[in-house]
Amino acid sequence: MNAYAMKQYQTVNVNAQVSEADPHRLIQMLMEGGLQRIAQAKGAMEYGNIGLKGELIGKAMGIIGGLRDALDKEKGGEIAANLDNLYAFMQQRLTLANLQNDPAMLDEVATTLREIKQGWDGIRQS
Repeated sequence: MNAYAMKQYQTVNVNAQVSEADPHRLIQMLMEGGLQRIAQAKGAMEYGNIGLKGELIGKAMGIIGGLRDALDKEKGGEIAANLDNLYAFMQQRLTLANLQNDPAMLDEVATTLREIKQGWDGIRQS
């Protein structure tokens, strides 16, 4: 689980101490990286940079794929299954956003990921 997530995070060229991060922080970092790539893709979309837009959406999809792969569906039960469905939905919306050049879909995915991240962040605080 952690090895794959670390690989996904490193592929988006984020400068951080991934190897020293605990599993909770690693997931936070993945979510942060996904949100950054979505925001950057929206900027590229708005400036008409189609190649960069596609590259950044691809990286966001890879990060979300890493989050999906990190789910422990046996231990996580219904919560993990619901997250898996949300991550699959986000990947589908990113694909459509890329094909249709629709920044509103990028916003939709970012909002959903932000909400999941807020919940994840709250786990550490409690």
